[in-house]
Amino acid sequence: MNGESQIRSVLESACAAAGLSADGAEAISVGENAVYRLPGHIVARISRPGRSGVARREVAVSRWLAASGMRAVRVVREAPQSVAIDGRPVVFWRELPPHGVSRPVVVAGALRRLHGLPPPVDIGLRVLRPFARLDGRIDAATGTSDEQRCWMRGHLASLARRWADLPKGLPWCVIHGDAHEGNIVTADDGEAIVLDLERFCIGPPEWDLVQTAVNRATCGWITGDEYAAFTAAYGFDVMRWEGFELLRDIREFRMTAWLLQQVAERPQLRDQAVHRLACLRGEHGARPWTGWAPVY
Repeated sequence: MNGESQIRSVLESACAAAGLSADGAEAISVGENAVYRLPGHIVARISRPGRSGVARREVAVSRWLAASGMRAVRVVREAPQSVAIDGRPVVFWRELPPHGVSRPVVVAGALRRLHGLPPPVDIGLRVLRPFARLDGRIDAATGTSDEQRCWMRGHLASLARRWADLPKGLPWCVIHGDAHEGNIVTADDGEAIVLDLERFCIGPPEWDLVQTAVNRATCGWITGDEYAAFTAAYGFDVMRWEGFELLRDIREFRMTAWLLQQVAERPQLRDQAVHRLACLRGEHGARPWTGWAPVY
């Protein structure tokens, strides 16, 4: 079986184990994780092998957010919370209501509320690991030369050394871990909904804020007015913090390494991935860098 057939087989087995139907299942996205829409307004998310602990933590985070009054993706209560098939955990979620990507000001409001919540004591949240899985992504960077991968490893080592001296900032708290406008969406009723709970952890709130700052300072994806509204809504401008350049550099590297890994299955992304790497290496001048296109 090819990769997609294998994933479909995992889906069918998981649905059978959970007492759900896979008939007419529609693929929403098939990448590192596979997401399918099932009958009855249910969404199945199939994670990579060995991620059962992460899946259980996502379910716990979803329940904690609900108890805290924050709107977030919800598990299907009638089904097992997590089913593992061939080592791949499958979680069944309620389909979201109609929604779209959020404006920066909406993201800021949701993050301010999240960062103000008392941390839970019983769901096993880890401390932020800013370099998690980057070694593997460098190894899997299809279409790069040995010299480029060597540079990436050296750059990663430099970032890790700088992280050891991260300047003091805002008090650490529960953070989303991958906070952007596609993971904090806006329902048609105007309310924010928090998605993609797998990277929730304890860490510096600036980590959540820096993605929007990168969207402005590195990519030029949002306007100055949009960024000003973001900082006003949150009450803090991460760009003015002395640790900003480090977090910016880490976020840029993560965005690039993730994209380079995706090229193996999505070769149409190669030009974008190689362009981003060239920017990191100083081959296209100062930020903001033109040519960085959003990829989902």
